[in-house]
Amino acid sequence: MKNIRNFIIFSHIDHGKSTLADRFLELTNTIPKEKMRSQFLDMMDLEREKGITIKMQPCRMIYHLKVRNSNPGILDKSEIQNLKQFTDSDLGLSSSEFILNLIDTPGHVDFNYEVSRSLAAVEGGILLVDATKGVQAQTLANLDLAEKEKLVIIPAVNKIDLPHARIEETKAEIAELLKVSKDEIFAISAKNGTNVQSLLEEVIRKIPPPKGDDNKPLRALVFDSKYDAFKGVIIYVRLFDGRVRAADMIYLMQAGIETKIKEVGYFAPTLNQCQELKAGEIGYIATGIKEPSKIRVGETITFTRTKDMVKPLSGYKTPKPMVFASIYPENPDDFDLLKDALNKLKLNDASLIFERETKEFLGRGFKCGFLGSLHAEIVCERLKREFGLNLIISTPSVIYKVIDKKDREDLIFSASDWPDMSYIKEVREPWVRLEIITPVDYLGGVLDLLKQQEAKHIEDKYLTQERLLLVYEAPLRKIIVGFFDKLKGISQGFASMNYEFLGYRTGDLVKLDILIAGRKEDAFSKIVDRKEAFKEGKKIVTKLKEILPAQLFSVPIQAAISGKIIARETIKARRRDVTAPLYGGDVTRKMKLLERQKRGKKKLKEKGRVVIPSKVFLEMFKS
Repeated sequence: MKNIRNFIIFSHIDHGKSTLADRFLELTNTIPKEKMRSQFLDMMDLEREKGITIKMQPCRMIYHLKVRNSNPGILDKSEIQNLKQFTDSDLGLSSSEFILNLIDTPGHVDFNYEVSRSLAAVEGGILLVDATKGVQAQTLANLDLAEKEKLVIIPAVNKIDLPHARIEETKAEIAELLKVSKDEIFAISAKNGTNVQSLLEEVIRKIPPPKGDDNKPLRALVFDSKYDAFKGVIIYVRLFDGRVRAADMIYLMQAGIETKIKEVGYFAPTLNQCQELKAGEIGYIATGIKEPSKIRVGETITFTRTKDMVKPLSGYKTPKPMVFASIYPENPDDFDLLKDALNKLKLNDASLIFERETKEFLGRGFKCGFLGSLHAEIVCERLKREFGLNLIISTPSVIYKVIDKKDREDLIFSASDWPDMSYIKEVREPWVRLEIITPVDYLGGVLDLLKQQEAKHIEDKYLTQERLLLVYEAPLRKIIVGFFDKLKGISQGFASMNYEFLGYRTGDLVKLDILIAGRKEDAFSKIVDRKEAFKEGKKIVTKLKEILPAQLFSVPIQAAISGKIIARETIKARRRDVTAPLYGGDVTRKMKLLERQKRGKKKLKEKGRVVIPSKVFLEMFKS
């Protein structure tokens, strides 16, 4: 176990984690040169298209490090420089084999739960910072998670090969952040491989080996999982004690079920079968379980015979979804397929939650909870690609709390859950602490954007003379849709953001009802700030006027609050030329036909009902 190192690479999005992992794979000859490709550990097509890491990816690497024969210590940096000038026997050296278990992690705030689960499976990590951008918002968030887990942190500045790299300034930022000397911070180029070998050897020097005992009863933590049609649920585990082989009977302590292991192995980075896994190692177990809902991340695994002797591991906090959206299959017959797809996807994405719901106009579907709008987008895209589903997806919204006159609290997931205003005593909405790091050159535009979102200023802090940390508090509904894109646009991509949930605060919120031909359509209703009700109502009725098909009678489209109309548009009736068959005669014949048509349209307007095509719902949800 003394020759095992478990570590992660963590940073802000697009700071070079996956590229650094590529260089490690090459240095350790884990991937043959002919099979090597850029960002090798980004296994999903979606990750490669978007250029971001979405899923954590473990990988085992074998590295041979030179050590002294007379003194078992590892060589220092000055001695490493001499290795090429002399043979091992001249220097009195031998090669020691180390097993390096790397976990590559995402950098986007919406996938923070992936990072937090990775941290519990390792003893240390490389904190990577882009030399052109410096410390970013998610750098701070991930560092805070790592420090809570008491991991050994090795700082590194990446992209030093770029002409506009600010190496010394970035080192100064990191040194201030970690309270370390600038000399302890590595300057590397993951793209060119500069100093990457020294960084990898520093991992072996500084990160401690795992603790545990092979001879104790099995204790393993499930930190991820996926579904395989032949092997059942495959769980990703970190063994803290004991050892495990294929055909062993294991017990899942939370679920209270036992199963016979089909296969054990490690990540290379594809699944690589082996005879056994031992304490301190990271690997996988093919459970043979065919029901995905039985396995949970944070589960403790032991043997059936030792289940009464082992205390469960602490596991993970259940993630709190911040954003909700409804998902329906375009084809109602695909409901069972969607249910099965969500169950299998939840194995691979523990932060996804869902429950069944039914709407008259869309049929059966699911209300899903996500950690953010990008998380929602990725899940829906994976459902389409990996399971071949065509979906109707509602606009993401947040959870509100309504306190009634009897001080009872109800959770409101959508406008259709909103009670009558006469029962409401108070409405509360989620607020977040928003941290934005921006160059001073773009400060004016960023402040204007924050003002539009009704954000409250808390503090400012200069990281350097050119870069500023802004701390604000804002309603979550203002942040989840479009804010990040606007921030990137205003700052030309240089600003970064992170947010964390603060709690619920009182808000002046109302339900904006949408009426079509006098009938309320809850699918288009929204919960909005009272001050924005007219603007939002006008936008919705104008959009509906454009996409709703015309009827044989005029159709009023109205936005209302508590029965009071605040915005209106009208779709004119389709007209048929009833006078076309006339070939002459008195004008009264023409007037008689037009009058009859007018009366008919009046009756239709009184009795007629607008049937809304599903494509209209889809178009409105997209907008």
